[in-house]
Amino acid sequence: MAMTELRHRKEQTCQEPEKTLRTDLEDEMGCSSDLQHKLEGDQAEEEWKQSGSEDGGLTSNAVGREEVQEEKEEMDEPKASAAKRSRSLGKSVLLQHLVKLFFGCLAAVTCGMMYAVYLSTYHERKFWFSSRQELEREITFQGGNGLYYYYYKYMLAASSFEKGINDLMRDNRTISAQTINAVEQLSLYPELITSFLYRVTGSQDMIEPVYFYIGVVFGLQALYVTALFVSSWVMSGTWVAGMLAVAWYIINRPDTTKVDYAIPLRDNWALPYFSCQVAALTGFLRNNISSSGEMFCYLLLSASTFTFILIWEHSHYVLFIQSLALFLLDCFDLVQPRKMADIHKVYLCSIILAYMLQFQNPSLLSSPLLSLLVGSVLARYLQQNMKAGRMAARLMKIVLHFYLVFTIGITFSYIIKKTIPVNESDHILKFLEVKFGLNSTTDFVTNLLLCQEGFQSPGQDYFLRLTQASVLPFYLLVLLVCLLSTLQAIRRRLSGEPIKAKLRLEDGMIGEQPEVIYHVFHTLLFGALAMLFVGMKYLWTPYVCMFTAFGVCSPELWVTVFKWLKLKSVHPVVLGLILSTAVPTIIGFSLWREYFPRLISELSELQEFYDPDTVELMNWIKTQAPTAAVFAGSPQLMGAVKLCSGWTVTSLPLYTDINLLRRSENIYQVYAMRSAEDIYKILMSYKASHVIIEEAICGEMNPSKGCRIKDLLDISNGHVIYEKGEMYTFSKYGRFCQEIKMNYSPYINYFTRVFWNRSYHIYKVNTVVSFQY
Repeated sequence: MAMTELRHRKEQTCQEPEKTLRTDLEDEMGCSSDLQHKLEGDQAEEEWKQSGSEDGGLTSNAVGREEVQEEKEEMDEPKASAAKRSRSLGKSVLLQHLVKLFFGCLAAVTCGMMYAVYLSTYHERKFWFSSRQELEREITFQGGNGLYYYYYKYMLAASSFEKGINDLMRDNRTISAQTINAVEQLSLYPELITSFLYRVTGSQDMIEPVYFYIGVVFGLQALYVTALFVSSWVMSGTWVAGMLAVAWYIINRPDTTKVDYAIPLRDNWALPYFSCQVAALTGFLRNNISSSGEMFCYLLLSASTFTFILIWEHSHYVLFIQSLALFLLDCFDLVQPRKMADIHKVYLCSIILAYMLQFQNPSLLSSPLLSLLVGSVLARYLQQNMKAGRMAARLMKIVLHFYLVFTIGITFSYIIKKTIPVNESDHILKFLEVKFGLNSTTDFVTNLLLCQEGFQSPGQDYFLRLTQASVLPFYLLVLLVCLLSTLQAIRRRLSGEPIKAKLRLEDGMIGEQPEVIYHVFHTLLFGALAMLFVGMKYLWTPYVCMFTAFGVCSPELWVTVFKWLKLKSVHPVVLGLILSTAVPTIIGFSLWREYFPRLISELSELQEFYDPDTVELMNWIKTQAPTAAVFAGSPQLMGAVKLCSGWTVTSLPLYTDINLLRRSENIYQVYAMRSAEDIYKILMSYKASHVIIEEAICGEMNPSKGCRIKDLLDISNGHVIYEKGEMYTFSKYGRFCQEIKMNYSPYINYFTRVFWNRSYHIYKVNTVVSFQY
C-alpha cells in the first residue's frame, strides 16, 4: 500500500518527465534532478524500513529495497539517455564549429599568402627586378619614397645596431646645414625593425637586403587582406564573405593600395596594422563574444593600435575618425559602456607610449584624437544621467553632450598648442581654409599641397571602376539597409529599450549589432573624406570591399529586408539563407569570369621600366662628384640622390615639416623669374655646391595652368597679372632655368655646367665669383 501511494505521488509531481529534458535549466529545476531522486529514494527506503520492521521480517525489507532500486533505475534511465544525447549533440556542434573555424582560418591565410605571391610576381614582371643592378633597382622606388630605403641600407652598413640608431638620432649628413633626428622626423621605426630582423635572423647569407625589405612589405600586405577577410567573416558568419572581400580588394588594386609603385611608403607599413586593429575592434564590439575571445580581441586591439600610431605620422588623424564613429555609438547607447571605457584606455595608453618612443612628439599631444578622448571623459563625468529619461529629454542631453565634448576638446587642444609649440598646425589650418573655399592665398606651400594629387577630389573614372567591378552598387544597397536598421535601433534606444544581448536570425534586426553599426558610421565618415580628398580612397575602398562582402553574404541583412517587406508567401529566414548563398556565388562567378584572365595576363606580360637619364645622372654623382658635395634640386629628385649616392642634399620630400617645405620653396626658385645673384645667394645660404635643373619642370607644357611649379612660383612672387580670365607672367628677369642654359655672362660668373643630358643639367655653384657683369 505504501509503495502504491509513493508511486502515485511521483506520477502527480512529474507527469511528463520527457519535457524536463529539453533544456539544461529545466533539468536543474525539474523533478528528475539528481538531488530530488536522492531525496525520494531515501524517503522510500525509510518507509520500507518502517514497514519491514512492523512486519518483523527481513525478507520483506530486502524486497522493498530491490523495488526502490528498480524504481530509481527506471527514473534515471530517461535522464541518462537525454544527457547522453545532449553530450553527443554538444560534441557534434563543437566539432562543426572547429571544422568551420579551421577551414575559415585556412582560407584567410591562403588568401593572404596568394596575394603576397601575386604582388611579388607582378613586381618582378614589371621591373625585371632580379636582372637589374643595385642602382637600377633603387631607382624603381619612385616618387622620392626611396629615401626610407636609404636608412635601411645605412642601418645594415653600420658597425652595430646601437651605433646606427645613435647616428640617425643625430644625423647631420642628410640635410645641409642642419642636424635632425631622422628616426623621429621620418618615422623610421619600420626600417629599424626590418634591419634588426635581417641581422638577427642570419639572412645575410640567404637573401639580398633589398629582397628582404620588399618581402617584409609584401608580407604585411598579406596581413592586410587577411584582416579584411576576418572582419567580413566575423560580421557575416561565413568565410565566403572574406573570400569575396579579398577578390574585390585585388580587382580594385589601383584604388586600394600604392604598393605597386611606392613600396617604402609609410602607408604600406601602417595600414596593415590598422586593418588588424579594425578586425580586433569588430570582434571586441560583439555582444555574444566569449570572455576568452574578448580578451584576445582586446590584446590584439591594444598591440595594433600602438604599432599603428608609432610607425605613421598621420595615424592619429585616422584614429580620430574611428573614435568619432565609436563616440556616436556611445552617445546613442548602442554599445556597452564598459567596452567604450576599455577602448578609451587603449587609445590613451597607445598615445602615451608612442609619445615617449617618438621623442616627445608634440603633434600627438595636440592631436584631435587626444582632444576628443579628454572631452568625452570630462563630459561624461559632468553628465552622469545622459542616458536616462524620455526621448525628447535624451535628445536634448545628447545635443548638450556634443557641445560639451567638442568645446572641452577644442579648449584642451588650444591650451596644448599654446604650451607646446607645434609647427604643423598653422599651415594645415591654412590649407583646410583654402580647400573648403573659406579663404584664398598666394602662399607657395599651401598651393603646392592643394595641387598634390592626393588632395584633389576623385574623378568619375574612380566611381566607374568601382561600378564595373560591381562593388559600388552592392555597397550602396548594403549601406542603405544597415543605415535604416541602425536608425531603428537608435530610436529604440532613445525610447528606453535595452540592448538585446542575444539576437535571433528571425528577428531581422541587423542594426542591433554594435559591430555593424560601428562599420556603418566608419564607412560613412571615411567616404565623406574620400569625396573631398582622393588620397583617402586608399583607406575607404578596402573597407568598401569588406563591408559590401559582409552585407551580401549575411543572412541577417536579407532577413531584415524581407521583414520590412512583410513577405507571406515565403518565410523570410528561408529566403534570406538562400539569397545569402546565391548572390555571393553569382558575384564570385562573374568576377572570376571577367577579371581572372586579366590578372593572369598581368603576370604573364613582360613590362619594362628603364630610365637611362636618371641612371646616368646617379652614376655621374657617385663617380665624379666630390665627397663633400651638397646637391640642390626638387625634393623628389633629392630623395633619389640621397638613396643612390648617400650625398648630402638641401631638401627632402616630406610634406609634414613646414621648415623643409619652406626650404623646398626656396630651392624651387631656380624655376622662377629671378636673377642669377638671387639664386646664388639662396643656394649659398644652404651651402649647396651643385644644383640640378630638371627639364620636366623647367619646360613643363601642361595645358592646365595653375598647378605647375612655375605657375605657383610666379603667383607667390607676384609675377602674374590677370586679364579677362587669363593669367600672364611678367618680370624684368627671365626664367632662371631657361636663361642659365644660354650661357649669359651673369650666369657664367656664378655657375658652371658640369653635366647634362636630355633630362638633367648639373651646375656647380662657384665659390669665388666676380660681381662685375
